[in-house]
Amino acid sequence: MKNHLGIVLASLVTGISVLLVFEGRSDPAKAGDSEAASALLPSGVEEARGRARLLHESLHGTLQLVHRDFFDPNDHDFIPSATLEEVFKDLSKKQKVDVRWLGVEGKTMNVDHKPKDQFERNAVDALRAGKDEFELIADDRYRRAGPILLHNACLKCHVPKRTSLEDRVAGLVISIPLKNQ
Repeated sequence: MKNHLGIVLASLVTGISVLLVFEGRSDPAKAGDSEAASALLPSGVEEARGRARLLHESLHGTLQLVHRDFFDPNDHDFIPSATLEEVFKDLSKKQKVDVRWLGVEGKTMNVDHKPKDQFERNAVDALRAGKDEFELIADDRYRRAGPILLHNACLKCHVPKRTSLEDRVAGLVISIPLKNQ
């Protein structure tokens, strides 16, 4: 029951953030034609940046809350970051927004979280250096990587053989399509 509550809470918080990010706009996947779908895209980099920051903070907060209140390290059937990946799939399908976890420090727990391209390798370097964000505008997309804080309590699972109690950083990459200018 506790795990199901966590999933419901994560979905609710993320759903609210998506409504805020996309300002109640309709689903681009159902827009019917490319002109209507294009009207739903951010009008520029500043709007995309704002949406990405809000989405990042919402997902980061949801992840922290679900880990704190609902995660049982002995129950490997419910992993909060994997649960949120279901939300990522919906965002990609319905809003054309791609989101993925990014390993930043040390050995990544999931090989799928390793950097996939030069942007992500540069983002790892920037986040490891303490930057609040790393961004790129290319191919009609705004890409942003931001930190996900791994507190000492998180490291019991994420870095079980650590040699210090210092917080660590992972990353979240968000890619939002831009209107053709």
